[in-house]
Amino acid sequence: MVSPTVRRRPARVRAPTDVNSRQLRAAVAVAQYRSFIAAAADLGVSQPALTLSIKRLEAKLGVELFLRNTHQVTLTAAGREFIAMAERLLKDLQLGIQSVQELTDRRRGQLVVTSLISVRMSEVIAEYSQRFPGIDIEFREGFADDVREDLRGGIADFGIDYLDELPASHASEPLLTETLRVLLRRDHPLARRREIEFRALRDVGLVSSPTRSRARRQIDAAATAAGFTLRHVVTVGLPLTLLTLVRSGVGAAVVPGDPPPWRELENLVSRPLVRPILSSEVGAIWLRERDLSPAAAGLLALVRERLRTGRSRQR
Repeated sequence: MVSPTVRRRPARVRAPTDVNSRQLRAAVAVAQYRSFIAAAADLGVSQPALTLSIKRLEAKLGVELFLRNTHQVTLTAAGREFIAMAERLLKDLQLGIQSVQELTDRRRGQLVVTSLISVRMSEVIAEYSQRFPGIDIEFREGFADDVREDLRGGIADFGIDYLDELPASHASEPLLTETLRVLLRRDHPLARRREIEFRALRDVGLVSSPTRSRARRQIDAAATAAGFTLRHVVTVGLPLTLLTLVRSGVGAAVVPGDPPPWRELENLVSRPLVRPILSSEVGAIWLRERDLSPAAAGLLALVRERLRTGRSRQR
């Protein structure tokens, strides 16, 4: 006699804990204020409703998130871990919602870009802003370490930076090669030369960027290799200040690329710096783990179109 086939029910897969965004926001608010009363006021709910929401959340998780007494509310070890995760989830949710909204209407949104090439990027941003006036842009200017810190801290969508020695967490796309040039007043003795050898700067007073800038480090290293020290008569942090001081006759300057064609700088000339030629590769960088929003991707496309020279490569 053949035994009947017994069909076994598949093992029931345990569903993930059902936690909603309202409970995440409630937990984050209590952690932030260390008070149920203050958190409830911020969320616009009653204190008993908030307390009940947290109790249900703790029951679903099977752990206690907060220690409560008459004076204060503190996080448990599990609570600290959960709040960190909740904050990331809420931020990602907000970014996702914003991206969907921007996909349906490209003319709305906001983005943050950080850059070490201020003048050329400002021209690109001006063009983009005219095309999409509904997008709010924060343009942060700084040196290479400022750009990378803005990305690492999640402040900026993408940045324009030097591409050497990038962390593994950063993706990049080359845009251009910056070559150092000498900026001088037309009446400067070196202005008569078509190009300026580096050794000619030995006794020239220079208006220079801080030592944390790439150009400053490059020329100081080149001077050391040549066996002399450059004369940095004035050190400034802003490109416009540097250009103004050169225009005033304080000294020459070694800068990446040509100066902008501003009318008030017509009495300046730019000459190639040679023997050695000092250059650096510049490109767009962003965090690998983050997808660019439609607004940020649109600006990057315009940056690529306006700044990129030669054949690019993704890395």
